[in-house]
Amino acid sequence: MGVQRLVAALLTALLAGCGPATAASGGPPPGSGRPGSFGPAPQWSLPVGVRQLTVDPTGPRPLPVTIWYPSAGPVPAVGPVPVAGAPVAAGRFPVVVYSHGLRSLPELHAPLTTRWAAAGFVVVAPTYPRTNLRATDFTRADVRHQPADGWRLIRHLVRLDARRDDPLAGHLAVDRIAAAGHSAGGFTTAGMFTAGHSARLRAGIVIAGGGLAGSFAGPPAPLLFVHGSADPIVPESAGRAAYARATGPAAFLSLPGQGHGDFLSPGHPGFTQVLATTTDFLRWTLYDDRAALHRLPADAHGPPVTTLTSRLPR
Repeated sequence: MGVQRLVAALLTALLAGCGPATAASGGPPPGSGRPGSFGPAPQWSLPVGVRQLTVDPTGPRPLPVTIWYPSAGPVPAVGPVPVAGAPVAAGRFPVVVYSHGLRSLPELHAPLTTRWAAAGFVVVAPTYPRTNLRATDFTRADVRHQPADGWRLIRHLVRLDARRDDPLAGHLAVDRIAAAGHSAGGFTTAGMFTAGHSARLRAGIVIAGGGLAGSFAGPPAPLLFVHGSADPIVPESAGRAAYARATGPAAFLSLPGQGHGDFLSPGHPGFTQVLATTTDFLRWTLYDDRAALHRLPADAHGPPVTTLTSRLPR
């Protein structure tokens, strides 16, 4: 089957079951402790704040956005517990644009995204207008428009970081951005890596997804693919085909016998490996943390739960 026919077939299958990713030590922040400074990745878990905003609220495609970010509040005793409106931690943090799947919502991915925020990233998750869980005019075909929504969001973040009246201003490392997503959000992520894409986009994580037309034609960027081998919605072969097309450094984390996203839930087999691998991948690509790169094989090593295929540098 040709690539375009394969993608069309997969998007049809996604309508049937691209559901949500379900449940899903303290110290100073990284950098010099000043807003606008950028330093090494934090070596401890940070408290997490959360807020919402809407990009282009009066336009034809308003884009509600949930943002999880490192905060200056107290560190919770167990796991990251986001606090609405908490003050932003001092320093400048890399950005991860996270895309949900069909009939899903950003908050359903919080078990993963809040932990990334606690590791020192600002995670920005749009609610796509025609594929989210509450969309009144739902259509799977709208996935093809979502990569452009992702780039529209990035442009908004660049403007927001330059403003003086926004709490996140001066805290966003808008030259250090990754895209990530699950299922249709994985296809959306791949679709952001097209010919001529901005160098602001440094890396991508495709979870239970594959490539769209034109994906991976732009400047090579490190990519991480995560897929269950028994995925009934998007076959692992679709993710493997996308991995084969990627022209830059890439790795494929497989979860033998697993489905479409249970491994994104804390306590489920594979969650520990997925969290560690994705977090260190982001630390390497966005913080230039070579130690994180060297940890990746050990992060992903968990037979028979996980296996890793890699074309990453050593």
